Amino acid sequence: MGDKANTHPGAAGRATAADHPASVRNVVLVGPSGSGKTTLVEALALTAGAVNRAGRVEDGGTVSDYDGIEHRQQRSVQLSLVPVEWDGIKINLLDTPGYADFVGELRAGLRAADAALFVVSASDGVDGSTRMVWEECAAVGMPRAIVVTHLEAARADFEEMTRICAEAFGGDDPDAVLPLYLPLHGPQAPDGHAPVTGLTGLLSQKLFGYSSGAREESEPGEDALPGIEEARARLIEGIIAESEDETLMDRYLGGERIDVKTLIEDLERAVARGTFFPVLAAAPAAEGARQGIGTVELLELVTRGFPTPLEREAPRVTTVGGEPRVLDPCDPDGPLVAEVVKTASDPYVGRISLVRVFSGTLRPDQVVHVSGHGLTDRGHEDHDVDERVGALSAPFGKQQRALTHCIAGDLACVAKLSRAETGDTLSAKDDPLLMEPWRMPDPLLPLAIRAHSKADEDKLSQGLSRLVAEDPTMRLEQNQDTHQVVLWCLGEAHADVALERLRSRYGVQVDVVPHQVSLRETFAAAATGRGRHVKQSGGHGQFAICEIEVEPLPGGSGIEFVDKVVGGAVPRQFVPSVEKGVRAQAARGVAAGHPLVDVRVTLVDGKAHSVDSSDAAFQTAGALALREAAAGARIHLLEPVAEVTVLVGDAYVGAVMSDLSGRRGRVLGTEQSGGGGTLVRAEVPEIEIGRYAVDLRSLSHGTARFHRAYARHEPMPAQVAERLRQQERAG
Repeated sequence: MGDKANTHPGAAGRATAADHPASVRNVVLVGPSGSGKTTLVEALALTAGAVNRAGRVEDGGTVSDYDGIEHRQQRSVQLSLVPVEWDGIKINLLDTPGYADFVGELRAGLRAADAALFVVSASDGVDGSTRMVWEECAAVGMPRAIVVTHLEAARADFEEMTRICAEAFGGDDPDAVLPLYLPLHGPQAPDGHAPVTGLTGLLSQKLFGYSSGAREESEPGEDALPGIEEARARLIEGIIAESEDETLMDRYLGGERIDVKTLIEDLERAVARGTFFPVLAAAPAAEGARQGIGTVELLELVTRGFPTPLEREAPRVTTVGGEPRVLDPCDPDGPLVAEVVKTASDPYVGRISLVRVFSGTLRPDQVVHVSGHGLTDRGHEDHDVDERVGALSAPFGKQQRALTHCIAGDLACVAKLSRAETGDTLSAKDDPLLMEPWRMPDPLLPLAIRAHSKADEDKLSQGLSRLVAEDPTMRLEQNQDTHQVVLWCLGEAHADVALERLRSRYGVQVDVVPHQVSLRETFAAAATGRGRHVKQSGGHGQFAICEIEVEPLPGGSGIEFVDKVVGGAVPRQFVPSVEKGVRAQAARGVAAGHPLVDVRVTLVDGKAHSVDSSDAAFQTAGALALREAAAGARIHLLEPVAEVTVLVGDAYVGAVMSDLSGRRGRVLGTEQSGGGGTLVRAEVPEIEIGRYAVDLRSLSHGTARFHRAYARHEPMPAQVAERLRQQERAG
């Protein structure tokens, strides 16, 4: 890394099917929106010879999302794959969204990758969400490196940004986060900013200039060396501290000059192990240049420092019946185990699945077994079917380059898997296996929708099923209480994209309506009611009279029916009819149209007619009796209350607790969760937290997470209930 000036010809950059896992690198780019991830991917593709200066591949198309539909501005909400080749190594670059609403796409990228490039802007710094993803990668030991972009911005300071990264990512060992290169600056502009023209390699002590349009290596002048000595010495000490050679530090401190080749080898091993995290710089190419500043250095780091898929532990798999199976790491000749990490729709070829192969080799026209993913609670059915694989291809812009196979460790796009969804496992037909699903964030923002027209209503069900098949972070709910269709999303941007995809991809226009929570009713005190259903209009008449007593029960008791009729006032065969009528009326509600719960209804008396009484008549009488009891009683409106847990940084605990109290919440307590975080537990009415996913993100600057679970229904305050009734009447 940093010792050779590589000028690879353009044809070398066209990625094809890999023949061995050792010749593959899977790298995910992580960073907030606006940090420059997509621009960096395009610059790497340009340097590798995969595209020309216009961003076009030789046979047309642009470096864009593989589904061929989304434009550049829409790519920021999807996982994109761009495969390139460098030094005979196929590099799968996975560009992830920077918006918090699309963390599911980010998680898919992390699942498919073996190493991560964290892209941070020199003008914006490191945000809380990026720190959280870094911690996730650290928890699984994923190798990481940091790329500082936007060095051309005014007041950009690479050294200061490196210090911030060491503080944010270094934890207890900030010397594990150190730069490999320092930017070279050109003449100072009138605004005081000096543009970046190249890099200084700290280990090689060579200059790499890009002003001519390509990377050129030169020796620094004697006056330049003292300026890099401090940074070079710190880098060497950081590398030696991670070296497997325990004598190296003593030799270095004793004055021995350590060979650069030895340092680079130790650096590469430390990066691959995930114990050292180099910082690199990237800047735009000069007008007409063939390479962006820092792109060659990045490609060298990826090919020489990042691990091969062989160095990743085999995933946990079981048979479909649940018996554990042990796989050899990334064996192309092993049993087939692949995972769908993304599903998209193409208007011409239909569904396209982005697949990471973990074991075995996937080939076109192969019959595979599709195993489900355990997300039935989100509207994704479990699968256990056989399907024939369509064509395999490597995405490149709007082009799909055909592949003859996809070996363990590689990624490919698979056409015509009509049943497979994101998170599903593909395995051999005669040896079906199931991978442990990755953790998905809970969608906590409800979006209630209805079809815009009758024509849209006919297409809505199919459009929604396709939508949730593509996105496992979305949950589809058909609420039986409110009769609403609800899409649960991760945030407003997520919801907006869902609506746009319904319209543009599936031709379904929907209207957004206010989300309703499942309210209930109950009696505040005991009451009595008499139901009289007597009709005589010629022929067979109707006669049924019943008297009931109603009393409230503790929450969660439901409807309890008791028969205390004596003397046969209501014949035995009609008592179930009264109960049926009472329960039917309770389901319809007795005041505001919400189901009645938590009451005991006692049948105490009644009258019947030997000819005109019937099952239907006593059902009607039972319903009338309950309505009369309610008319003379005070009825409580019950609202659902959720148990809410919020994991938030200590700096925002006070603001979060105050906000929860303002939502009529009861804070139950707090506890330390480690890492400067606090877990806040509270009970909050669900009607008050409809937009909490959005509001909490704003309140905590994107650093807090929360979970909600139904606790119970309890009486709504009278003034809130009255306000709700007024809104319902106005609506």
